Amino acid sequence: MSSVGSLPLAQFGFPGTLRDQLTGAILGGTKTSTTGLVEDYLHEREPLPTVGSRSILVDSLDQPLAILEVTDVRVVHLKDVDLAHALDEGEGFATLAEWRSAHERFWHGPEMRAALEDPSFTVKDETLVVLERFRVLPSDGA
Repeated sequence: MSSVGSLPLAQFGFPGTLRDQLTGAILGGTKTSTTGLVEDYLHEREPLPTVGSRSILVDSLDQPLAILEVTDVRVVHLKDVDLAHALDEGEGFATLAEWRSAHERFWHGPEMRAALEDPSFTVKDETLVVLERFRVLPSDGA
């Protein structure tokens, strides 16, 4: 993850349509949680998010859109993700099965496998994931 000044960038998905949809949902207030792979943090040698940490939400062109603040972080097995978290991802999921299917498509996709440098990367029930909740800070940063 890159940084601007002292704040890291919050880059949801990969640049393109998905990132644009996700940032729109965040700015619209419907997306207040996200799920990441512990494996991705390890591969990138990045620390897991912590409550109170802030980042700059960017669009597909890495243009700053808002400041996000982490309000909750949990590390769980993929099989233990709860429906409340899935619904708060703001992507229109009605069931955990829908949520998991969409996330598996993303995590098993060529971009994620390339980012992890593992062409056969696959998640399973025991895969560790980071459940993160966040809020958009008012433009004055309060």
